[in-house]
This record gives sequence, structure tokens and C-alpha cells, in this order.
Amino acid sequence: MAKIFAYGIRDDEKDALNAWRASHPDVTVEYTEQLLDPKTAEFAQGFDAVNVYQQLDYTRETLTALHEAGINKMALRNVGTDNIDFEAAREFGFKISNVPVYSPNAIAEHSMIQMSRLLRRTKELDTKIAKHDLRWAPTIGREMRMQTIGIIGTGHIGQVAIKIAQGFGAKVIAYDLYQNDAIKNQGLYVDTLDELYAQADVISLYVPGVPANHHMINAESIAKMKDGVVIVNTSRGNLIDIDDVIARLNSGKIGDLAIDVYENEVGLFNADWSGKEFPDPKIADLIARDNVLVTPHTAFYTTKAILEMVQQSLSADLDFIEGRVPSIAVKY
Repeated sequence: MAKIFAYGIRDDEKDALNAWRASHPDVTVEYTEQLLDPKTAEFAQGFDAVNVYQQLDYTRETLTALHEAGINKMALRNVGTDNIDFEAAREFGFKISNVPVYSPNAIAEHSMIQMSRLLRRTKELDTKIAKHDLRWAPTIGREMRMQTIGIIGTGHIGQVAIKIAQGFGAKVIAYDLYQNDAIKNQGLYVDTLDELYAQADVISLYVPGVPANHHMINAESIAKMKDGVVIVNTSRGNLIDIDDVIARLNSGKIGDLAIDVYENEVGLFNADWSGKEFPDPKIADLIARDNVLVTPHTAFYTTKAILEMVQQSLSADLDFIEGRVPSIAVKY
């Protein structure tokens, strides 16, 4: 009987895990709410594979501990693999999978909702209404259909975002090093990022946080954008230089900002800071601004996405155990 041990299982994941377990009666699945680290790796002793989701790094020390526990199969319930020590993983012969597509709609919808909120100034309106100030002016919004929306990255998520923006009647332009035929046939691509920067009223990012994209939104690129540009980032925190962005918010070059990710979010996001000293003055500054929306890496967080993340990853674990290569195996 195949045996899988899952780490970091949250309450919202348990229904999906139990449903998968019920549909695979010949597989033993046990779990802990604790994250995988060098100490908890011993929980997997006697199992065939592990299932994980966490912001902690999968360090050489952690992978060594798993290896010593007899584990070399690991399925991630998330997309990102940049926190894995792949040199150690190769050395120990780890087979690894992730879940690259769980619900593009979840992230695309969130990005477009935040974009719309910025354009309609809902944060300011909410503050006014909470004070029982029910006057319209001067909190006047803009219509999505009047905007040119620049989509950077036209993978699964970017394609859904394009459809949503077009549903509002917006003009969409797009840029991607690897062009999609469906988007290309619509004539949406521009040839360079500089063209997109110059034309877009709103810019939304849907690209991975690979080294080539590190701090792609910086002082130099922002200078090429329209005055008052709106920037939305629900992809990876390292895509923007937060210091440059704050400086351009201060100058008015950036009119509005929505972020769901932050380069230094580990240990900050997904924690309750109420009644405590907030540890990051940059995020505190952004949260306090009427023209900035901050969410703590929750764009993915829907019931559909959680179901897919849990069940696809457990199926990948089982594939590894039974000698198959799952379609979502990570090539490294």
C-alpha cells in the first residue's frame, strides 16, 4: 500500500485531502499542520513520498533529513520552486512535482477586481462611508472601458485576465517573449516592453519571478510609463523594486498600486500583527495610502484552487510511487 505524508495541512485543505483519500482507499495519507523542516522530516519515516506547501526553503539540511528518512519523492501543492535547493535535490535523486495550473481564474479575477477598485477609488469611498460621509465628490472614478490595459505575460493567468478586461470593454495590449497564437491572432501584442509602458494606462503583471524579471518595475522602466500609471502585481514580489515604486508614488508618477505579493513577504504575510509592532515600515506605509491596495498573497486563495492544489499534488505523489512520471513533474 502506498503511503504519503503531507506537511503544513491547513483546515481549508482537509476536505480536499479527505475526498482524495476516500477515492483512493488503497493509499494511506497522513498529515501534520507543521511545516517541513530538518526536525519534522522524521515524521515521514516509513512513508513513500511527502506532500508540501510552505514558504520555508527546502534547504540542503531539510532535503538531507528527508533523504535519511528514506524519502526522495516530493509533491508541492503550489507553483513556485525557487525555494528548493536543486543541487541537493539532484544529489539525493529527488523526484519533484508542482501544481503549475490550479486555477488561473482565481488570480486573474483578483487582479482585475483590485484594478477596478483602484479605478473606482473604493478604498477612499469605504473610508468616507465608515465615517458616515455620504457625499460623492471629490471621489470620482474612472471606467475600465476607457483604459488601455497592458498585460505583461500571456500564460494561463494572463489569458484569463485579458478576457476579463475585454469583458469590461477595455483596450488590451500585451507583451510576452513567448507569444500565444490566440492572443497573436487578436493583434494584441506589442513588440517591446517600452511600447507597452508608453501606451498603457494600467499595467498588470503575470510573469514568473525568474532572475531575468527581477525588479523589472524599477525607476528606469517607470520613467517610460504614463504619468499616473496604475500598476497591479499579483505574480511575484521580486518583479518590482519596492523602493523605486514608493518613490514614484510619492512623486505622483505612479497614480495607484495594487500588490498581492512582496519581495520580503516571508514571515510577514499570513501572520496576525494586530496588537503587535508591525515589522515592515514599507508595507505599513503602503497600507496607509488611499491609492494603494495590499493583500497578503491571497489571489490564489479560492475553494477551487485549494481543491486542485491538494488533489493534483497527491495524484502526482502516487504517480511517483507507482513508477510513473506525472505530467506536472518538475524538470531540473
